[in-house]
Amino acid sequence: MHSDRITNHQIEVNKSITYEGFLESKILIILAIRAGIPYSLFNLIQDYAPFTESDWADLLNISTKSLHRYKAFSGHYFKPVHSEKIIEMSEVTKVGLDVFGNIEKLRLWLNTPNYALGKLAPIELLKDSYGKEMVISELIRINHGILV
Repeated sequence: MHSDRITNHQIEVNKSITYEGFLESKILIILAIRAGIPYSLFNLIQDYAPFTESDWADLLNISTKSLHRYKAFSGHYFKPVHSEKIIEMSEVTKVGLDVFGNIEKLRLWLNTPNYALGKLAPIELLKDSYGKEMVISELIRINHGILV
């Protein structure tokens, strides 16, 4: 009988993969999302990303109290819907750091209303994948010197 359930073992096949290597492998991303991101990986991403704990709670549509509870339970795995959002924010962070070079400049850009994004702060658009794509597209335009 074939099972669609993906085990953590399948994800851990190549432990030497880098953070950027992981983000470049769409198959690894899909496997990780389906299995659920472990809190330990989220914790690493959280340290790397420009988002506060409150931002993360808002982006994941969960309470900060839940995040604290997950942190206390070392074996917590996020649901696929939350795992996908965590990965999406990792992608935004990677592109943003490529553009701005440091986390503080990226954080400032994310929290400043942007004319090209309907006068909204980019962080306000990151709750859904369509908004995330708009933010990444704007970062790519900035990186190529195309300003609106």
